[in-house]
Amino acid sequence: MDPVKNSASDVDDTETVKDTNSHSQDREVEIENALDLHSQYVKNPSGYTVYTRRWFILSTIAVVNFVNALIWIMFSPVTDQTSKYFHISPMDVNWLSLVYLVASVPSGFIASWMLDTFGLRASIICAAWLNLIGSALRNLTVFTFVPNSSQFAVLITGQTVAACGQTFIMFTPAKVAALWFPDSQRTLATTIASLSNTLGVLAANLMSPAIVKKPSDIPTMLYVCTGASLIGAMMSTCGVCSSLPPSPPSPSAAAQSEPFFLGIKKLKGNRHFWMLTFSVGGGLAFFTSNTTFLEQILCPQNYSNSFAGLCGALMIAFGAVGAVIAGLIADKTRKFEEVTKIGFCCSVLGGIAFSQLARMRDQHIAVGVAITIFGMFGFAIYPTSLELAVELTYPVAEATSTGLIFLSGQIQGIVLMLVNQYTAQPLSEYAENLPKACPQDHEFTPQDWTVPNLISNSISVVYTIVIVLFFRADYKRMWAEDRIKAEEGTLQGSVNGGDQI
Repeated sequence: MDPVKNSASDVDDTETVKDTNSHSQDREVEIENALDLHSQYVKNPSGYTVYTRRWFILSTIAVVNFVNALIWIMFSPVTDQTSKYFHISPMDVNWLSLVYLVASVPSGFIASWMLDTFGLRASIICAAWLNLIGSALRNLTVFTFVPNSSQFAVLITGQTVAACGQTFIMFTPAKVAALWFPDSQRTLATTIASLSNTLGVLAANLMSPAIVKKPSDIPTMLYVCTGASLIGAMMSTCGVCSSLPPSPPSPSAAAQSEPFFLGIKKLKGNRHFWMLTFSVGGGLAFFTSNTTFLEQILCPQNYSNSFAGLCGALMIAFGAVGAVIAGLIADKTRKFEEVTKIGFCCSVLGGIAFSQLARMRDQHIAVGVAITIFGMFGFAIYPTSLELAVELTYPVAEATSTGLIFLSGQIQGIVLMLVNQYTAQPLSEYAENLPKACPQDHEFTPQDWTVPNLISNSISVVYTIVIVLFFRADYKRMWAEDRIKAEEGTLQGSVNGGDQI
């Protein structure tokens, strides 16, 4: 036997043992602060406390998030009327949605740092006022002192301001759940806060076609949106008085989160977190693309704007139901990984079915059912994935881990929307001669969306395979809380024993 080889083997074994011990020690260090801070609360007979005001804070986040989504997507269901009112092309109208994705990338890092540094209150107020300022700027386009040649520039400037506010509010759901809610309500709180953005998209799909019957109705839609923005600004400024409750609601809320830059550094080697980040981000991109282009996908097959709005409403309404059900199941069973994987599988099947059925005429019921399945299971993924990300990365700050998932969705959304726009094909000569629900003028050109839909479906299948076959969850926060609760019994026993003496 070669002594050199034996020596090398011994060194490798030693290194492996050291790595294992190092990993174990890191885990002990991760909960050490939580245990130290927790011990002072155990001595208090009241223990952990939850406050009724948490529901007002959650409601404020929901309103601000709802309004931000309303501002974002309100032009997409009425692309043709928007094109006529502002004298712009459908591509320019698409940029009113796409700018949200572009602006959120640089603003996202600032928002994540600000949320971790200055707290929840500052982030909520900042988002609410950016909504209001952006919406007010858009209103200027209806006045005669803004020349026609400058209307679109002013419009997209206001849209960009509101887009910067999106990240400040979209990063808060997991944070408010962790800081204000007990562990039995965290997923539900995250679901409500994040789902409000989806409900804003639903409202836009229903409201815009209902208000805008002709191009001259666009100002009314803008004024309604500004009024909603004002409500959110007042609620956040006057009603949200603190970022933290007087006492923590759970063991992990008592612990100190990692600082922003240290948290980013610790995430580098967490491969399961990055699998989740890219896969869920891909799902968000798919949703953004479908929502933005829904009318343009359906109208060449003679599906009306009203039906496109109904499809958007079905996708989001049943998505809301699916997300709430998934959140309740995950809270009760703690099976975040299983719920997420089931959601991925069912939503990708629904998405593929919708893409294929949308190429056919007179399939209203089938198209509606397919997009309903896509929405019901697709939206169930998002809130459970946010909680799963926090579990995987604990004690990294919630805004850091969940914010990276959101930014992944925005970046992939930019790429996917640009690819979809530039791969859409002209209609065939046969299709050109068939009835269409698209506007029959030179400002809107119907296109064949077969290639973009195939690209989106292929990407979603790849991400689903990655999540189902290779992703494994490590519930670090649950493990730490269970350990802390075990320590609680020991510490409480010591305190009681001391009192008896």
